[in-house]
Amino acid sequence: MMDFFESIHLDMFEKNDFPDMHPIELEFSTEIWLWPGPAAWHFITLPDDAASQIRSLTPPRRGFGSVRVEVMLGESIWRTSIFPDSKSGSYVLPIKAQIRRKEGLIAGSITRIRLRPLSV
Repeated sequence: MMDFFESIHLDMFEKNDFPDMHPIELEFSTEIWLWPGPAAWHFITLPDDAASQIRSLTPPRRGFGSVRVEVMLGESIWRTSIFPDSKSGSYVLPIKAQIRRKEGLIAGSITRIRLRPLSV
């Protein structure tokens, strides 16, 4: 998959302003892709630089190795998890149908994502 990484913005916040978030915000553009299986799951793959930043901020995880995040895409903001992807060596973020419909996105769309890791 092509690396659509554009930039990472490090926005420092006062710890007390956002007690459940790490003091960074990652911002990048990437392509939405469709999982090649029977379910119509859509994902984005985080750029390598963003995945490295997240790995450096979060301790080793149990289970699937997921990391809780807050995501901003267009006018939509929601909390979810990103999951390690052994194929890309990065993380993948599921984009649910409700968000895709609201933002007018389909597989192949390039979209801008702002992501904040949440504290563990």
